[in-house]
Amino acid sequence: MTDTLVQSDRGRQLVQQLGIRLFDADNHYYETPDCFTRHLSPDTARQAFRWVRNDSGQSRLIVNGELLRMIVNPRFDENARIAQPGGLTQMFRSGGDIVHRSASQAVEALSDRPEYQHRDARLEVMDRQLVEKNWLFPTIGVIIEEYFRDQPNVTSEILASFNRWLEEEWGFAYKDRVHAVPHLSLADIQGAITQLDWVLSRGAKLVDLRSCPVPGASIGRSLADPAFDPFWSRVNEAGTPVTLHAGDLGTTRRFSTDWGENPNPTPYDTTRFQMMQSYRSAYDTAAALIFHGLFDRHPNVRIVFVEQGATWTRFFLHNLKKTLRRVDNSGFTTKLDPLETFRKHFWFEPYPEENLEEVVDILGEDRVVFGSDWPHVEGTPEPAAFFDNIGALSPSTLTKIMWENAMSLMEPPS
Repeated sequence: MTDTLVQSDRGRQLVQQLGIRLFDADNHYYETPDCFTRHLSPDTARQAFRWVRNDSGQSRLIVNGELLRMIVNPRFDENARIAQPGGLTQMFRSGGDIVHRSASQAVEALSDRPEYQHRDARLEVMDRQLVEKNWLFPTIGVIIEEYFRDQPNVTSEILASFNRWLEEEWGFAYKDRVHAVPHLSLADIQGAITQLDWVLSRGAKLVDLRSCPVPGASIGRSLADPAFDPFWSRVNEAGTPVTLHAGDLGTTRRFSTDWGENPNPTPYDTTRFQMMQSYRSAYDTAAALIFHGLFDRHPNVRIVFVEQGATWTRFFLHNLKKTLRRVDNSGFTTKLDPLETFRKHFWFEPYPEENLEEVVDILGEDRVVFGSDWPHVEGTPEPAAFFDNIGALSPSTLTKIMWENAMSLMEPPS
């Protein structure tokens, strides 16, 4: 089926002219309704997840007693209707002058798109899209952990069940083309280590964590807290990249409560004030990983910020330089050069609407990987459409962004 919202084929023509295939480092699937519960104990499943229908007949999911609002109709079964890929592309690239709700109303039947839930069908579509490999992320899976922020053991059990489902449905390295990324949580450190060992033994090339403080204690903890070193030591030894994908990171809940706004809005009800906070988790997490000494102790760790934009890094680097001569009174900090650490250990995926030339100017051509967010409504209508507007970037730079940089992350660091 051809995506009806593709607005130009400039990106596709460019990929063909370069004579390469794409490595799309941000693709998504739509989960089946049993994705969390298939391998979950019955008692935990009953307490954690409950399906209900609202007055409009939509299936809604109650998670740990709270309505999941970030996805309005999350039961992705044969009756589901979903937004078409790239429905918001024009809104984002034009600066947001189209109403979010109306732009999301172009829907299609999920049953017409087997590639959203079946890996062999996805491979066929990838061939048509000029995509050789992808990193594959959840739709619901990236927002569940926040609902169990005070229950680390339950979080660990649910994610273990989810990752077993993920291996069965997609595989962690299916035909070395589809790389479904398992999601882990440091809230239960022993559970995280067990899961890391399990997914790596089954071929996973990378793992995903939330870019936010680790919950589960009386106060929050940094991802770089030495208490988590047993996990990071394994990551460091294996050379496994860690992605930090956007999701429900708790930012909206924390900031909205402090500022008197709704802490759990639907996508349609998210305010402009809340959108202004969207970069905060990535910004704060990058600072914590550097200044709390993660890379001092684990010099092979590589971090990829996925679906969190990249132009915010100009402001981040400006502030990073301002801190270099300041005394650090933290109980644990870095002895490395923070700027050098940033350049060595971080990779970023720009949003499709960001100026790619500007991103390369900030980060360098070796630290930018491309992700289309396909087939989500916030992404591009097809992966190659990401490159419809590239400015004056050279073919060698584009080849790095389209293919080489992501490929380099699939191998242990030299």
